[in-house]
Amino acid sequence: TLSSRLGLATVIPKVSQVDNSSDFLGKVPHRKHPGICNLKTVKLPPELVKAACSLVAESSVRNLENKSKAFINYLWSRKRPLEAADLCRKAQELEQKLRGTRMAAPQEGEPGLGGYCGGEDVPHEQHMVLDVLGVLQRVYTNELSFVYMVARMDGVFAAVCRAFHEIQKRVPEFQPSTLLDFGSGTGAVSWAAHSMWGKTLKEYMNIDSSAPMLALAEKLMKGLSEDQNLHFPGVYFRQFLPVSPKVKFDLVVSAFSLNELTSYSHRVETVQALWRKTDGFLVLVENGTKEGHQMLMEARDVVLKGMDKVVHDPREARVFAPCPHHLPCPRLSRDHPVPCNFVQMYRPLPFSWNPPQKEEKFFYLIVRRGTGESEEAWPRITQSVLCRPRHVHLHLCCADGHLQHCVITSRRHGRDLYRCARTSSWGDRFPVSNPESQLPLEAEAACEGEDRDENENQH
Repeated sequence: TLSSRLGLATVIPKVSQVDNSSDFLGKVPHRKHPGICNLKTVKLPPELVKAACSLVAESSVRNLENKSKAFINYLWSRKRPLEAADLCRKAQELEQKLRGTRMAAPQEGEPGLGGYCGGEDVPHEQHMVLDVLGVLQRVYTNELSFVYMVARMDGVFAAVCRAFHEIQKRVPEFQPSTLLDFGSGTGAVSWAAHSMWGKTLKEYMNIDSSAPMLALAEKLMKGLSEDQNLHFPGVYFRQFLPVSPKVKFDLVVSAFSLNELTSYSHRVETVQALWRKTDGFLVLVENGTKEGHQMLMEARDVVLKGMDKVVHDPREARVFAPCPHHLPCPRLSRDHPVPCNFVQMYRPLPFSWNPPQKEEKFFYLIVRRGTGESEEAWPRITQSVLCRPRHVHLHLCCADGHLQHCVITSRRHGRDLYRCARTSSWGDRFPVSNPESQLPLEAEAACEGEDRDENENQH
């Protein structure tokens, strides 16, 4: 109905753009207008693919396909970690359940629950503790680390490349020499950073609390080289963050790691610590679910509101992407919260069960240290672009903190802006200043007959 759509639908009758002249793009083609942020299909480095395939070929892990698919489903559906009191209660409930499970003898050769706790000589009660921890906090053992590599390394690489690409395109003068990756896992972030800034990066600090995961990342980095040297120099593997506040990094990243932390307070402390270590850009990436979106909005508040009592750098925090504003997220409404997310196509690891292409749905947050320079407050395209005869539908998150559904036509907005709209896609920025207009009633006629379910299909 008209009344239900007024909140999101706005036609821009007098939108202002970079330059209203017919040649505001210069010699740049419309498909490469300055708001384009997306990448085409991402490919993993050949050396990384070879190393991963070699490890899989040598592996003795059984049912790898089923385990990797089950693990992906678990990661996609899990909620934020419970707080301490709830965790204790869940642990007690789970312990009672596991005691009943232990009454039945495990199959020969099978380790503990889920196949991730093992050792025939481990006493019964120790098995119980390991199982409880494994289910509630996912301890990354050798096998689980290996399953994570098979299931998620390629998707992580694709999402991080997409975030890095936006920095590289919008701030070409940014040439980092140091990288800190918190929750580094298989080292996919270092590989992605090397593919973007390999000529200037001199230090790749990988931090992960799991020793088996760090060992696996090092194996991948050495690959099939006969001399067992790392694929590129300057890569370090550590279990703890550098303590000194003087140690800072040009680029700090946490990709799909905040949900591994044990509580909200732990996440707050970690985000504060990462921001202290940031000299240029802080990049956070999580699943494109409600949980992932809300976690990064929590992190955004922690950084922007200065919740850290110890200030090591007076430069202010500025949201670089994807939000065009510092206001509350308009998608986190109490009545109908929906996740803000983006997609990136990539070629997965060439295992028999993987298709030729996959799609990674993720949410990301990039915060930078204030430089005194103002960013263009261009709105972000938050859903698939709907190209129709002689008009284009764009769903935008604007600098005023509101969502707008804009219908762009050549007659009303000019040929160049119209063609920019047709060549844009979900996740791009649209090169217009903050549109201010009221919804004309006749604009609804342009929307009649459109697929009203398109918005729901994005979630």
